[in-house]
Amino acid sequence: MAKAGKLLIVDDNRNILSAVKLLAGSVFEEVYTLSSPNTLITTIQNHSPNVVLLDMNFYAGINTGNEGLFWLKEILAKYPDIKVVLFTAYADIELAVKAMKEGAFDFVVKPWDNDKLLSTLQSAWRATKQRGRNVMVKQSSASDSTIRMLWGESAEMKHIRNVVERVALTDANILITGENGTGKEVLAREIHSMSARCGKAMVSIDMGAIPESLFESELFGHTKGAFTDAVSGRDGKMKVATGSTLFMDEIGNMPLQMQSKMLSALQNRIITPLGSNETIPIDIRLISATNSDLHQAVENGLFRRDLLYRINTIHIHIPPLRNRRDDIVPLATLFISQYAVKYNKEKIVLSDSAAEKLKAHAWEGNVRELQNTIEKAVIMCDSNTIEPFNLELHATRQSFYTEAQTLEEMERQTISNAIVQCGGNLSMVAQQLGITRQTLYNKIKRYGL
Repeated sequence: MAKAGKLLIVDDNRNILSAVKLLAGSVFEEVYTLSSPNTLITTIQNHSPNVVLLDMNFYAGINTGNEGLFWLKEILAKYPDIKVVLFTAYADIELAVKAMKEGAFDFVVKPWDNDKLLSTLQSAWRATKQRGRNVMVKQSSASDSTIRMLWGESAEMKHIRNVVERVALTDANILITGENGTGKEVLAREIHSMSARCGKAMVSIDMGAIPESLFESELFGHTKGAFTDAVSGRDGKMKVATGSTLFMDEIGNMPLQMQSKMLSALQNRIITPLGSNETIPIDIRLISATNSDLHQAVENGLFRRDLLYRINTIHIHIPPLRNRRDDIVPLATLFISQYAVKYNKEKIVLSDSAAEKLKAHAWEGNVRELQNTIEKAVIMCDSNTIEPFNLELHATRQSFYTEAQTLEEMERQTISNAIVQCGGNLSMVAQQLGITRQTLYNKIKRYGL
């Protein structure tokens, strides 16, 4: 791979400067080092780096991180296109999270992992390159820029990150699978933010929340008077997403009659709004997600095989949190840092016994459940240490009924079991239960399933 980009490393430890310069020299065309930030702005003026790797602290005995925050603001105020990656100790993670809110691209913890450091710096370089190619970058939505993928430390997530970094810059269609709460939409946003289409906000559509009668209008748009309630024309999501990424969540819920029209739109790159005879060209990169088994749906005649091939150029499966235990404590630690900042708490740590309790939990709700658990723990914690009693963890749901169950509890359990049996395909669930899809959606929302 050809070397590209300019990197500036700012750290008061000359051994670190030498080691990182040697490592980064394998991928960056030019690498500069600086042992003091006093001449930082002048150095940037002279060398025009694309990425700055900035230490958080520069004087022995001072570990506030305020120096790093100060120089971060100075860099971004004068050179907003430069991507700043923070170099921080474990104790500074809380400050690093705060700095990311101030505009830092990412942070790397010391002692560092070589592969992770290079991957982060290269991601920063790619982000500057795409910004240079596309003057529309500033129009990206705030949600696209602030929601970041939490990779964790497991081998499974490292593999996924490697795949993402290779395919993000392409226009290949991607299918993301995984249980609810694993972060499928967050991963989609991460891919979009690393792509050549990042200058325009990603467009999302939840196929599981749209009544069947409105699928076509939502995707392709409609003209005024196309149907009874069409009092005005409206662009569909596929037109709105032209030049960007279209994220279709719960794509397994798309009715069969719509699947053929979707396939035609993807193949021909044109759409026809409801009530119109005019075709509209589209240019989208499609990322789809589902928690159901689409291959089984194909076998059951509920999903078109040719559409599956079309959306499945690259398949990324996010394993459930219970299958990657190595990620639980690192993610919990990151969430603690984030929520300590959000709720103006002093530095909070996780006790060893609380960490063991987290690792032993089933995490049916995956990362989302872990995040909610930690947020509640930070809010309720009266000391600077989260103990096991601060963690409100509920036992795994059982598949049998107790005599004390109410009718509502029985209904909730019946729906939950049907969702599992149907692999998350809500159309099949509704058919099995003998209710409409809309009624099913309402009950799912009511019971928090």
